[in-house]
Amino acid sequence: MNKLGITIGGRPFDHLIYHFVLTYSNWETGSICFSESFESLSEGLQNAFWELGGVPEMHRTDCLTTAVQKTSHPDEFTRRYQDLLDHYRLKGCKTNPDSPHENGDVEQRHYRFKKAVDQALLLRNSRDFADRQEYEQFLCKLFKQLNAGRNKRFLKEQAVLHRLPKNRIEACKKSTPSVGPSSTIRVNHNVYSVDSRLIGERIQVRLFIDHLQIWYGQEKIDTLPRLRGEGKHAINYRHIIDSLIRKPGAFENYRYRDDLFPTSRFRIAYDNLKQRHSQSIATKQYLNILYLAARESETSVDDVLRMMIDKDMNICGEQVEALVQSSQPL
Repeated sequence: MNKLGITIGGRPFDHLIYHFVLTYSNWETGSICFSESFESLSEGLQNAFWELGGVPEMHRTDCLTTAVQKTSHPDEFTRRYQDLLDHYRLKGCKTNPDSPHENGDVEQRHYRFKKAVDQALLLRNSRDFADRQEYEQFLCKLFKQLNAGRNKRFLKEQAVLHRLPKNRIEACKKSTPSVGPSSTIRVNHNVYSVDSRLIGERIQVRLFIDHLQIWYGQEKIDTLPRLRGEGKHAINYRHIIDSLIRKPGAFENYRYRDDLFPTSRFRIAYDNLKQRHSQSIATKQYLNILYLAARESETSVDDVLRMMIDKDMNICGEQVEALVQSSQPL
């Protein structure tokens, strides 16, 4: 959907649509997703079934690697996809590789749907939405308009749908990584920081379409945004600061040290401290400032640092804390 230039709060919203079509009536619906992952397939497919109020006899997909095994594999479908099919008592079907014409009706609906979105955006006179919820409501309204002329055929299809199961399958991938000495875990080829108190522990991660949940001891302790793509990292200084306060010497060689400067002013503050103090004293002072941001308010600390930098003041942890605690306007 990226070529349509949709923005959320003025920022580009890069995304895909999981697009579901009934090929007799062309009744359609869809869900926002961010990759061709199994989580996107599972959530999108289940959203469609529960909106339909029933389950078709068969589901056809292309050779999506999260659903279809390689031709050399003895099984036709992946274990997770087969479990999804079994849960809904669905017969699975796939197209042959590089044969989009075998799913021609759906491929045509993809094209017409994107064209309809583009036209609706032109009529709306804006491609910007206040938040994701407003954009989802826009898509929901459009699907209703597109489906309005399909009722006669849709009613015939609806009459032969199977009954829904009692519950949905949780559309997530579970793993149990150990938390490394840097207070990080690796999930789907990306690195995330977690609370430093979990270092050395084995936790459960539940990976959803756009977020992951951190579970420890049968309790959900954190929710993190899911990174898109591979080879990326998301480091939250709040997860690590307690450990660094206890062992400040680890700061200088921390692999993701650049992520421990929340704004450019924190970086300037650290450089200012290094110019006037030894490495160990500068590090301790900076970590106290970072700890203050985690404990009190990052915005308040950033405002104080901005004021001190603008006035060319020598920065020290004690003065930053005193100004943050002060009720005087900056």
